[in-house]
This record gives sequence, structure tokens and C-alpha cells, in this order.
Amino acid sequence: MTTTGEDHAAARSGPWWWERRRGALLDVGLASLSAVECAFEGIRFATDAGIPAGVGVVFGALAGSALLVRRKWPIAVVLVAIAITPAQMGYLMGVVGLYTLAASELPRRIIASLAGMSLVGMLIVMFVRVRQDIARGTLDLGDWFVPFAAITTAVGVTAPPLLLGLYVGARRRLMESLRERADSLERELQLLAERAEERAEWARNEERTRIAREMHDVVAHRVSLMVVHAAALQAVARKDPEKAVKNAALVGDMGRQALTELREMLGVLRSGDGARRAERVVPLAAVGVAAAAAASRAVEEGDGPCLSELDELIGQSAAAGMVVDLSVEGDGRGYPAQVEQTAYRVVQEALTNVHKHAAGAKTHVRLAHRSAEIAMQVENEPPPEAASASSARLPSGGNGLLGMKERVVALGGVFVSGPTDAGGFRVSAVIPAAA
Repeated sequence: MTTTGEDHAAARSGPWWWERRRGALLDVGLASLSAVECAFEGIRFATDAGIPAGVGVVFGALAGSALLVRRKWPIAVVLVAIAITPAQMGYLMGVVGLYTLAASELPRRIIASLAGMSLVGMLIVMFVRVRQDIARGTLDLGDWFVPFAAITTAVGVTAPPLLLGLYVGARRRLMESLRERADSLERELQLLAERAEERAEWARNEERTRIAREMHDVVAHRVSLMVVHAAALQAVARKDPEKAVKNAALVGDMGRQALTELREMLGVLRSGDGARRAERVVPLAAVGVAAAAAASRAVEEGDGPCLSELDELIGQSAAAGMVVDLSVEGDGRGYPAQVEQTAYRVVQEALTNVHKHAAGAKTHVRLAHRSAEIAMQVENEPPPEAASASSARLPSGGNGLLGMKERVVALGGVFVSGPTDAGGFRVSAVIPAAA
């Protein structure tokens, strides 16, 4: 499991400036060792300086305990170590202080300057100390050993902690950069997941709306004709039995056609069972988009209505007692399935609205085949005073015009509807031929 930057910041549990308790315990231990070391070395310093040994011990202990604040003020710790280097004490503090300074986020020029001062200070002290030891006879070596010992000791005490600190600091910055990248990647993945879910929900809503439009067109038109024929059947049942039988047959045909189209629609919906079973192993967002696309392709590639069936559609309305006048301009040609289905549904829904709201009104259906588009218009005259849509008791949900407009606009077309000056109603639509 990856530890992100937020988790790393939340893991701070140490007192004061320490991030963790173990870091505080480590610094306390190092400061104690440094204080003890400097205290022992303070005895010799007090002897050489001619001051009481207790003063040297206290001075050494206080100076060595400065290592406690190495994480908070590494520059101060290194300066203290450099300051007490002439007293030949604070070696542990110098080594740990240089390491902490090099591993910190301070500018490189400051680190290099303090490291150079520490190197020079150690070099001078060791040069003097080795020279004094040779002068006392403690070391029986040539003069060449003095610079060699001074340089070797100074570099050996300064270079390793400095290089190790630089390495640890670079590694620490790299880990911090990786944590930030992990945080950024996690946020991006979360945002992508949210967007994918939004797209899936949008696709599901679009598919539900499209299927609802299809079912509305199928049911509204067929059932409206069935209700009109049933009302006519009720009116002529006793006066004209033959016409009543004819109307009853038409009602039966309409019902069978409506059931057939509904079965086709339900078959498309049942095809989504495989997609629903796939949700167990595939993310919901991908399944939602795939299922919606599959259902859309299944309906669009199916045997839907086309413009060649307009004569049959108008004949059904004429059989229901509507006077319909069809006029076609231009030569018909093959259009994409979506274009033909949309044009057919617009005419179908417009005729359904005439049955509902203007029963008995004469209706004009105009179809124009143009070079780059196909236009259609359904206009009805005012209904006769004797006829009334209420006599058939046809309900209206107000979704017909909205559904037609959505269909046409989705293909890049233009849809206009509204009452005419003569008191009728007009529905007009223009659809690009290559939509």
C-alpha cells in the first residue's frame, strides 16, 4: 500500500519539532553521548587552560548537549562544533551535525561553506596537535607525517558524514516527490472515475429517454387509432353492423401491430441481461456505456419504420375517418436508417396529435426530398364543430412534441411547431440527409 503525502503528514506524532517519537529518542540519546564525550574532553581542556576541571566538565556537557536541536537548527549545531574544535572536543557533534546539515533542505552554498569551515578547523587543530605530539616525543615520525595525518583526519571526519547526508537528503526529496506524484495520480484517477460514472449515467439516461420515445410513438399512435375505431364502432354498432365488423377488425389489426412493435422493443431491453451479468467483473461505468451503446445499435440497426411505409400509415388514419392529403416533392432516395425512422416518427406523432386534439379535421402531409436534406410538414385545418377530440376521450401526456423535437435536433435538424392563423396546427421538421 502506497503512503501518500497526506498520510505522511498525518503520521506526525512526535513532540515539538520531531515528526516521530523515535526521532526524539534518537536525538536525546545522541545529545547525551555528545555531552558525555565533551564533558570528558573538557577535563583535559580545563587542565591545559588552567581552569578548574568542573568548569571544563560543565562547559563540555552544555556544548555537547547542543546536538539535541540538530533537526531544528543544524547550522547552529555545526557552528558550535566548529567553535569548540580548538578545544579538541565535540567530534561526535561535528560528525552528526555535518550529516544533518547536508541532509537538510538548506541551500547548497550554505552547506558547502560550513563544511569547508569545519574541514579547515579540523585540519588546523589536527596539524597543531600532531606537531605538538611529535615535539613532545610522543610520536617518533618524520615531518611528513604532520600534514598527512592532519589532512587524512580532517577529510575522514568531514567527508563521510557530508556525502552520506547529501545522499540521504536527495533520497528524501525523491521520496517526497514520489509521494506528491502518488497524491496527484490518486486525485486524477478519482476524477476520471467520477467522470466515467457521470458519462455512464448520462448514457443510461439518454438510452432510457430514447427507448421511452420509441415506446411512446408506438403505443400512442396505435392505441389512439384503436380508441378512435372503438368509438366509431360504438356509434355504428346498431345502425350499420357491417361497418361495425370492419371497425372491429381494424381495432384487432391495430392491437396486433402494437403488440408486435412492443415485443421488438422489449427484446432489445432483454438483450441487456448479458451486460448486467458482466457487471460482476467489469466496472459499472464501462458496462453502462457499453450497454447503452449496444441497445442503441440494436434498435438503430433493427427493422424500424421507413418512409416507404408512409402510405400505409396515412391509410390507417384515413380508415379511422381522417381526411389526409399526402404530397411528395422531389425524387426519393435512400437515406440513413436514423433519418428515415425519425421522419416517419415525426409524421406518425403529428397524425396522432390530430386524432387526439382535432378529430375530423382535414390534414395535409407534405414531404420534400432536397439535395442535402429532407423536409416534412403536417398541418391540420380547424376541426368541424360537430367533431370533438373529447368524444374519443384520448389522454395526452404532453410528450409528443418534445419527443419529436429531441429526435430531430439529435440529428442536427430543425423542428418548429405551433398553431396556424386559420385555427389549425402545424408541425414542420428539416433533417440533414447525411445525418
